[in-house]
Amino acid sequence: MLVHKAYKFRLYPTQEQAILIHQTIGCSRFVFNHFLSTWDDTYQETGKGLSYGKCSARLPALKADLPWLKEVNSIALQSSLKNLANAFDRFFQEQSNYPHFKSKNNQVQSYTTKHKQ
Repeated sequence: MLVHKAYKFRLYPTQEQAILIHQTIGCSRFVFNHFLSTWDDTYQETGKGLSYGKCSARLPALKADLPWLKEVNSIALQSSLKNLANAFDRFFQEQSNYPHFKSKNNQVQSYTTKHKQ
């Protein structure tokens, strides 16, 4: 029999860490919503959407225009693009509904990053 184990952690960040976490969540949400809007506009104009590669290639230009995106973890921003691409893949495979814009008022706010060594 296969047994799955999980660990649940509660973090108590310092004030500086809490500010950085909130900034990262906000920037990830902004990137997701921006590229969802860009995807919609591109689809209406050309009849084709964007891919993860095209969105990822446009991210440095967006960071150049909006310097506050450089203050947060870049892996978290790339992860939000991967989540958007995954949402569209699941939509086109009829596994889920059309991706919706992320809201600041949602109680569950999160982002994904990788451990740096």
